[in-house]
Amino acid sequence: MSFVYEKLFGDKKGLIGFCILAALILVVFPVMLDSFRLNLVGKYLTYAFAAVSLVLLWGYGGTLSLGQGIFFGIGGYAMAMFLKLEASSPENTAIQSTPGIPDFMDWNQITELPLFWMPFHSFTFTLFAVLVVPTIFAYIIGAAMFKRRVGGVYFAIITQVVSVILTVLIVGQQGLTGGINGITDLRTLNGWDITSDSAKNLFYFINCFLLLAVIIASRFILTSKFGRLLLAMRDKEDRVRFSGYDVANFKIFIFSFAAMISAIGGAMFTLQVGFMSPSFVGIVPSIEMVIFAAIGGRMSLIGAVYGTLLINFGKTAFSESFPELWLFLMGGLFIAVVMFFPNGLAGLWEDYGHHITKRFGFINKFFDKSKNTADSVELEGANS
Repeated sequence: MSFVYEKLFGDKKGLIGFCILAALILVVFPVMLDSFRLNLVGKYLTYAFAAVSLVLLWGYGGTLSLGQGIFFGIGGYAMAMFLKLEASSPENTAIQSTPGIPDFMDWNQITELPLFWMPFHSFTFTLFAVLVVPTIFAYIIGAAMFKRRVGGVYFAIITQVVSVILTVLIVGQQGLTGGINGITDLRTLNGWDITSDSAKNLFYFINCFLLLAVIIASRFILTSKFGRLLLAMRDKEDRVRFSGYDVANFKIFIFSFAAMISAIGGAMFTLQVGFMSPSFVGIVPSIEMVIFAAIGGRMSLIGAVYGTLLINFGKTAFSESFPELWLFLMGGLFIAVVMFFPNGLAGLWEDYGHHITKRFGFINKFFDKSKNTADSVELEGANS
C-alpha cells in the first residue's frame, strides 16, 4: 500500500497537497461560489491542464514549448465541431440557403459539408479525435525536431511559429473554421441543453475529476523509471544518450503526452464556456500557460493548478478595474517570481508545508503504519 501511495503522490506532503486541492475545488468552491463564478473557475481549471502538461515537458523534461495553445485549441475545436454540427441540424437551419451546415459556412457560400467535418457527427469519434489528433500532430513535430537534436530555445521558437501558422490558417479559412469569430452558438450535447446552470455545474465537476486524474497519472509517470530518465536527460542529456538510451524517443513521448493533456483541457473549455476561437491557439495564450506553470512551480503538478487559479483570479479582478495595466502586472509578477521565488508557489509549500502536515496526524500515522507493514513483510521474506 505504501508503494502505491508513493507512486501516485510521492510522499506525505504530496498526498496532503493533493487532498487540499481536491477539497478546494470539489467542496469549497462549489459551496462558496454562485453558478456564474463557479463556471468561471471551471474555465480557469481547463487552462490548468496545459499548465500541468508544461510541468511534465518543461519542468521535468527540460523542453520549453511556447505552443501548448496549439494542442489546447485542437482539442477545443474538435469538440466544438461536434457541437456545432448538432446545432446545425436541418430543422435548426431551415432559414439558411443551405440547411444542415454550420451558419458560417452558409455565409461564405459553401453549399455542402466539407469531408473532414463529416466524422464529427459521431460523439465517439469526437472523443477519439480530441485525444489522438493532437497526439499525432505533436509526434510529427517532435520527431522532426528531436530526431535532429533540435532543442532549447530553437525548439521553443519553432513551436511558437507553428502556433502562429495555425492561427493564421484558422482565421484565413473562415468558411471552414468560423474564422476570427471561431465556432459559437453551441447549445446541446446529444440533445441535452449545455447552456443551463445545472449543465455548467456538472461540467465543472467532470473537469475537476479529469484534472485530478491527470495529476495522478502524471505523478505515476514521474515516479517511474521513465520519470527518473526525464530528469537525467534534463540535466545530463549526453550522458543518458551515451548510456544507450534513445533520448529523442523519450522526448517525443513526453511531448505527445503533454499535447494530449492540453487537448483534454481544450475540449473541456469548449463544453464549459460554449465556444472556441483562434484566440486560444496563438502565441499569447501559449505564453500565459508557461507563466501559469512558472508561478505555480515548474516542478510541481499541483502548484501548476494553483498558479493557474492565482493568475486568472488576478486577471479577472484587475482587468475589470485596471484593464490597461493588467499585462504589465502579470509581467511584473512573473519577473518577481523568477527572481525571488524561483520554485514558485510550490517552493513556499516545500519551505513551510511541514507546519500544515503536522496537523494531518492521521495521514502521518497511515504512512508510518504502511511503511512498517511493508518493512515487516520484506523482513519476513528475507528470513524465509
